[in-house]
Amino acid sequence: MKKAHLLSTAGAAIALAAFAVGFTASDTRPAFADTKLDRAQVEEIVRDYLLKNPEILLEVQDALETKQKEAQKLASLGVIKENKDEIFNASYDAVVGNPNGKITIVEFYDYNCGYCKRAMTDMSELTKANPDLRFVLKEFPILGPDSQKAHIVSQAFQKLMPEKAGEFHLELLGSQTRATEDTAIKVAVELGADETKLREAMKDPAIMERFAKTYDLANKLAITGTPSYVIGNEVVFGALGADVLTEKIKAAKPTL
Repeated sequence: MKKAHLLSTAGAAIALAAFAVGFTASDTRPAFADTKLDRAQVEEIVRDYLLKNPEILLEVQDALETKQKEAQKLASLGVIKENKDEIFNASYDAVVGNPNGKITIVEFYDYNCGYCKRAMTDMSELTKANPDLRFVLKEFPILGPDSQKAHIVSQAFQKLMPEKAGEFHLELLGSQTRATEDTAIKVAVELGADETKLREAMKDPAIMERFAKTYDLANKLAITGTPSYVIGNEVVFGALGADVLTEKIKAAKPTL
């Protein structure tokens, strides 16, 4: 992928140089009157220069990536402001840690995401270390039908037993087996849910509507994988570890 980016950058650099030199060649000012290079000559000059100075491509690529990240950050900032309640305070999202905490972190997760399973310890560490942390769980089933069915069970269980939603989350996400409708129901029943009532609650069409809202939010925030987080006014992608998330939370405090 990096190679592809560099090749694209090189092509853009050559094209830009060709345009620049071409413009200079056609300039009518006396200082450049004798400068006449065709495109092939310009491209050969630029190619030779880049081969002798390849670090320039890395500098250009880094500058491009920085510019793209800044553009994405600005775009995400607008989305977060416009959808603040839906992101941080949706009634159907489970909350672990302090439900009344002043600091909020939102995690988009899938019960079958291996990275989410590894990141679960980050959530536990963060909530234990910070009693004022409110950790919102945004259900984002994107890894196939099994995930979607497991999340439907999760939503139904939360409706019936909201006080145990955190326990359900830890049990199902912490399991070494694949999350399915059956495994999710097993966890729910073991935590005290009535299976008949649970299966009835699973039929609620509002569950799929909630998922649709989450998919829409993720699309607006450029979230395509799990885990992803919203911390303050920033979207954070990937399982980066408790230390990185702690720094992000500290930086976000003034905006929460």
